Amino acid sequence: MLTKKQSELLLFIDARLKEAGVPPSFDEMKDALDLKSKSGIHRLVMALEERGFIRRLANRARALEVLRLPEAAASSAPRREPFRPRAMKGGLAEQDEAPVRAAANSNAIEIPVVGRIAAGSPISAIQSPSRTISLPADFLPPGDHFALEVQGESMVGDGILDSDTVIIRRQDTATSGDIVVALIDDEEATLKRLQRRKGMIELEAANPAFKTQVYAPERVQIQGRLVSLMRRY
Repeated sequence: MLTKKQSELLLFIDARLKEAGVPPSFDEMKDALDLKSKSGIHRLVMALEERGFIRRLANRARALEVLRLPEAAASSAPRREPFRPRAMKGGLAEQDEAPVRAAANSNAIEIPVVGRIAAGSPISAIQSPSRTISLPADFLPPGDHFALEVQGESMVGDGILDSDTVIIRRQDTATSGDIVVALIDDEEATLKRLQRRKGMIELEAANPAFKTQVYAPERVQIQGRLVSLMRRY
């Protein structure tokens, strides 16, 4: 399954190849996806290649070949428009900002599941609500909440496993030691433990196989704080 940005990039490359016969440059890809740096494009291209959607041709500059498209796009060619991230102040789509609502027939709270979050390397994760889950009202602290499905194993030391569902209290501030959803460069999201040291933001994994990520404060936006976790056996 491709992330939203991976799918956007794949369709953009395919459309450009059909129109011009040559793939777009990395600068053109960056502008089309409204990213701030080409490093994000490099990661997306590598992810598409690893998943078998594209192939980079040896000894040829800018040479990309589209091997297949996502199933939803294979049967139709949607009109291309300039990509704009569907990110709210805090990373969620505007329609996701409605407060969580109490279920009509119980004291349960319906929490929107808004996509996947990386417990590993940052990924484009936060999307529109795909479904909701119900939790007892006394299971949550006061506030507005959303849920994300965990992808990766960088937080296993804190008991957060791949495929778990984390419940996040929406907030834009956090203190050192909190496990947070952090948006990096307005492009990619990750689930890590926040530390503030020497004027920098450190996003710590709970797995020695993953390095601590260090960023200038202006590059990191806090989306919310982990308050609960669900797991299916």
